[in-house]
Amino acid sequence: MKSNDEVRAELRQPALDLRAMIPEVLKGYSEMARAAFGDGELPAKMKELLALVIAVTRECDGCVVSHARGAASRGATRQEVAEAMGVAITMNGGPGTVWGPRALRAFDEALAARKVD
Repeated sequence: MKSNDEVRAELRQPALDLRAMIPEVLKGYSEMARAAFGDGELPAKMKELLALVIAVTRECDGCVVSHARGAASRGATRQEVAEAMGVAITMNGGPGTVWGPRALRAFDEALAARKVD
């Protein structure tokens, strides 16, 4: 998998192009995501960890980067990410053993970037 910055750079322009073509769809998606990821009975950090497990399951590099950054910004620890990846590996078998480490690396990059800012 590419680095977080490489994945984000690769997807940036196509995402902007698509948003220009279907702004209402992506506006609705953004509103749904904002509602889904807010604090509630489940804290936002837990929701980001759940999303990271799903991203690993779906083998979606853009999703892994996004939710690794979200988990880092919500205060997740490296150990929490590792344990979440244990669930992903259990539920996914072999692919989880590939994508779980990728997600941990993406989290490490996101956490390091937060410390630099």
